[in-house]
Amino acid sequence: MNHGVVTVVVITYNDAERVSEAVASALAQGDAVGEVVVVDDASTDGTPHLLGQLAAADPRVRVVHRASNSGGCGTPRNDGIDAARFPWLVFLDSDDVLPPKAVDALLTVALRHDADVAAGLCVRRELPGGREIPWQEQLFTVESVHDGVARRPQTLWDTLSVNKIYRREFLLSRRIRFPDGAAHYEDFVFTARVYAARPRLAVTPETVYIWHVRYGTGRASISLRRDRIQNWRDRVSAHQHVLEIMRDSGERDLLIAAQTKFLEFDLAVYLNELPQRAPEYQDIWWRISREHVRAFEEEAVCRATPAARWRTAVLLGRERQAADLRRLAELAADPPRLTPPYAGDVRRPLWDEVRSAPDGPDEIVLDGLADAPIAQLPLYVSADVNAGRRLLLELRLAELYGRTAHVGPERATVELRHRMTDAAHRCEGVWEAGPDGEGWRAVVTVDAAALCEHGTITTWDAWVTLSFRDGEPVTRPLRAGSGLRRLVRVGRRGRVLLLQPYATTSGCLAVRVADGLVGMRAVVAGRLARHNRR
Repeated sequence: MNHGVVTVVVITYNDAERVSEAVASALAQGDAVGEVVVVDDASTDGTPHLLGQLAAADPRVRVVHRASNSGGCGTPRNDGIDAARFPWLVFLDSDDVLPPKAVDALLTVALRHDADVAAGLCVRRELPGGREIPWQEQLFTVESVHDGVARRPQTLWDTLSVNKIYRREFLLSRRIRFPDGAAHYEDFVFTARVYAARPRLAVTPETVYIWHVRYGTGRASISLRRDRIQNWRDRVSAHQHVLEIMRDSGERDLLIAAQTKFLEFDLAVYLNELPQRAPEYQDIWWRISREHVRAFEEEAVCRATPAARWRTAVLLGRERQAADLRRLAELAADPPRLTPPYAGDVRRPLWDEVRSAPDGPDEIVLDGLADAPIAQLPLYVSADVNAGRRLLLELRLAELYGRTAHVGPERATVELRHRMTDAAHRCEGVWEAGPDGEGWRAVVTVDAAALCEHGTITTWDAWVTLSFRDGEPVTRPLRAGSGLRRLVRVGRRGRVLLLQPYATTSGCLAVRVADGLVGMRAVVAGRLARHNRR
């Protein structure tokens, strides 16, 4: 039996409201946890007093009080590594929790494979709503073990330090530490140091960490402060450190993989939101990004997906003022989509039309479009809404340089997914070629009453699965077209329905449904509350 072999390091700063829940989740892991070391980063609220009470209540709780605030998360975690008394380490932030049996799941797979590090699935839980989104789920589908990560470079997409258990001696012998002080994105650097040290890495598909993402609290985490240009500076700076670590390690494949990951993920996250930012932010972001990406290996770009290569080409080949940021944001979505109109032709598809003057910008060719598998095609599907007792969705699928016609669209299956549960409603239509080769059309009808939950407001996100004559089906979010207006309709048995098809912040189609007078009163109350906050 593995009694008392794990130290859980909890870091906290001015978080008296939540740290008790985090510590309780660590203590609840069972006998494997020998101690919970809580590092208080010089809190000025009631946190120190509360931690004293927790330590008095359970001898496994030890508190380390820092004399001065470090300004970041790295230094207190390093203090926890130094203070730990047991051979295995798990990290936990005071505003998150460990799910039941998380430590057992990690420790079991680590011991089974004699691993230095074991990693499991992290789930982002959005609060206050409660929706849960797995983090990098594709990395945690089956149990596996790897001697180093060079042969599994996709591991670099997992930049979290908290969804893992570490053999303490492995960290100490390789001198692996977090960046000290006010360094942000310290996880990026720490995990790069871990991966570069060629650990024996075990992976479990079990959920081992609940990452609480709180909106509207005034205490957004670093990763949610993307509206501040300093956030991008910090992220790029951390990635530069990652690249230096990979170069020094001699693992060239990891260096290339780290650059490719930046093009496919980090750039895309910020590009997707760039049109919402002020011009000054956009200019600085563009300059920082170009300077960073210009230094990448050509091989890193070649290894990227077609959409990531095209985004990179636009970044390097166009000034910010000349780039269509909204179209670029669409191409940075997940999955990517390329909005019409399409320049060039099927033989030479282009990002945009360019001037013929000698000093004009170079053509940006959408290389690889002709050979890209269907799953990687940036297909663009939108829906116009006509609402009655049933929702009538008129779908339009753009013709993408002949690729769409080549695979032969056949059916469109629209799925309306409940935003908070696993509920879904499906309906099907048939694709027909539009006039003059302008794309494809399909019509589907949705029973609005089927979307109702009595007396409540429900929100449904619209997705469409495209079936083809030649090739595997692909699923895409439906883009919002026309017909977005609030409508009152009479549903089954004379019940009143309030329907509101709308575009999400990313431009996708969603439908909000209020069922009955109770639901309608909730809508009115929400509108009044928003009005009073202005």
